[in-house]
Amino acid sequence: MRVIRGMSEVRGKLGSMREPKLPNSGRLAGIATTGELLVAGLDDTSITSLVRRGVLMPIVRGVYACTESAAMVASGPNGERLLLAAAVVASCGVEAVASHQDAAVIHQIALLDRLPRAVSVTRPPSAGSKTGRPGVLLHGASLLDAHTTIGNKIPVTTVARTVIDLARTVPFKAGVVTADSALHARKTTKAELHAVIGIMTRWPGIDKARRVVEFADGLAESPFESVARVAFDEWGLPKPQLQVDVGGEFVVGRADFLWAEHNTIAEADGAAKYADPKRAIRQLERDAELRAAGFEVVHFTWYDLHFRPLEVRRWILEAFQRQAAMRMIGGLGRFPT
Repeated sequence: MRVIRGMSEVRGKLGSMREPKLPNSGRLAGIATTGELLVAGLDDTSITSLVRRGVLMPIVRGVYACTESAAMVASGPNGERLLLAAAVVASCGVEAVASHQDAAVIHQIALLDRLPRAVSVTRPPSAGSKTGRPGVLLHGASLLDAHTTIGNKIPVTTVARTVIDLARTVPFKAGVVTADSALHARKTTKAELHAVIGIMTRWPGIDKARRVVEFADGLAESPFESVARVAFDEWGLPKPQLQVDVGGEFVVGRADFLWAEHNTIAEADGAAKYADPKRAIRQLERDAELRAAGFEVVHFTWYDLHFRPLEVRRWILEAFQRQAAMRMIGGLGRFPT
C-alpha cells in the first residue's frame, strides 16, 4: 500500500486548476473506486491524467482521493491512517466496515500496542470470499445494523462492538486499555458492552472479552493507569480505588490509586511530571503533606512497571507493612475522613 507523503507540496501545485466533476461518494476526502469513477463518466485515460495533474491521488490500488481534501485530512492526527482505512474499506465492498484496531483509531480510543500494518476490515461472510488483499486483515463476521456506524465518513463498527472485538482478540491487558479508554471518554457504557457480548455468546474469545468488561473501569485516565491496574491484579494486590481525593483535615490532592485499608497511595508518574521543575517541587510538597496526614506514598514510572515490576510490587507491599506496624504500635494508622 502506498504511504501518503508530501501532500502539502502537491496541494500547492493545484493553484487555480479547475477540477472536473467527480462522483460525490460521501466518503472521507471524496474517496472513490475506479469503478465509481468510470460510472461517473471518466475513463482510464482521464483518470491517469487527473493523477498526473495532481487532482486525484491514488491511495491503494483502484482507489483514489481528491488530492486537496486528502492533504487536509493527512495533516491531522492519524490522518494518513484514516485515509488508508477509508480507501481499504471502499475497496472491500459496500458491506465492509473498518474494525478492530482501525476502528479504535477512528473512534479515538486508546490502543496499547502499535497499529498493525494491515488495515482491519470486517464484512459478513455472505459478502464473498474471506481472502483479503495485500495490506488488509479481513474478518468474516456478522454485522448487525446496531453494531455499525459512520465515523469520519468511514463505515466502522460502533465503539461497543470495537471494544468487544478487540477484547476477544488481543491480550487481556491490551483489551483493558481500550475498554478503560472508551468508558473514560464516555463513548460507551458497560451496559452497551454487555449487550454486544450477549449477542456474541459463542464467538471465539468471548469469555476473555467478558472478563475485560468486568475488569474495566472508566476512572482510569490513561493506558499507563490501565496497565498498572492489570499488574496489581496479577500480583494479587487488593483492588485499589481510582482517582480519589485524599488528605488530612483538608484535601491535599487526587490520588491515582488508593488502598484505604492500608493508608497507601500509588502514583503512576509520566515523564512530564519530572520535566517541569516547578511541578516536581509541588509534587514533593504534596507528598510531604500526605505523609504528615498518615499516608504512605509510592511513585512509579512506566519504565519501573515494565522493566522492574517486582520492585514496584515490593514498594507497595512494604508500604502496607509499614502501615500495619504503625497500627500495632498505635501510630498514625487511621484513614482520614
